[in-house]
Amino acid sequence: MLINFANNAIKFTPSGRIGLAVRMVESAPEDMLLRFEVSDTGIGIPPAVLGRLFAPFVQADSSTTRRFGGTGLGLAISRQLAALMGGEAGAESCEGVGSTFWFTARLRRDVQAVAAEPAAPEDAEAALKQAFIGTRVLLVDDEPINRDVASFMLEDVGLIVDTAADGVEAVERAAAERYALILMDMQMPRLDGLGATAAIRAQPSGAQVPILAMTANAFAEDRARCLAAGMNDFITKPVEPPVLYRALLYWLRQQAANPPAG
Repeated sequence: MLINFANNAIKFTPSGRIGLAVRMVESAPEDMLLRFEVSDTGIGIPPAVLGRLFAPFVQADSSTTRRFGGTGLGLAISRQLAALMGGEAGAESCEGVGSTFWFTARLRRDVQAVAAEPAAPEDAEAALKQAFIGTRVLLVDDEPINRDVASFMLEDVGLIVDTAADGVEAVERAAAERYALILMDMQMPRLDGLGATAAIRAQPSGAQVPILAMTANAFAEDRARCLAAGMNDFITKPVEPPVLYRALLYWLRQQAANPPAG
């Protein structure tokens, strides 16, 4: 929800500033009610529009092939999520001055004492460097900066990275080269990640390759759409290296244990 609000603030604030804040509204021994806010000095929202922002709606362009993107998540869903966490969601705005989007959530305190120190998690980064150096993977993303950052993280653990700028190029590369794993963005021009995954799965060499979604769309319904299209896993943007490395290690091990025939 914070990512959604912040993305909207960036989109509609051509100049000025954006601030994120959290404060405690209520406190109890078992839980606390927190208020999260994203404020901007952007274009603001007319009163007639502000009153219906959080109502259930269908986007004018719900396609994942949008060239310039959109909210993607929906303020109505944010309000529903806040309600599920015992809170609310809303907005205040002054046209030409700026906006503040907020939500509250009741969060439980961790009052249970830890009986013993948990076992240290495996160092996925080190394991990748040891077992999968030189493994070729395909990275699909239409944003050059995203490709550069993700390529750096992948190459840092010794992987060989090919890149594709959209779904059409991804399908072509997957047909020409056998990859150990594919990282797939969802929102791309020409052919989105869902369509590209379906096309790759239809190829003789693409039936078993692990395909991992990398997307800012973080809700359960987005995960379900990715899995229904034939993807194996789901990594939320902005990508954190430890999360990426754990997913890579798991699926590369799966692929190594069950290599494709032929």
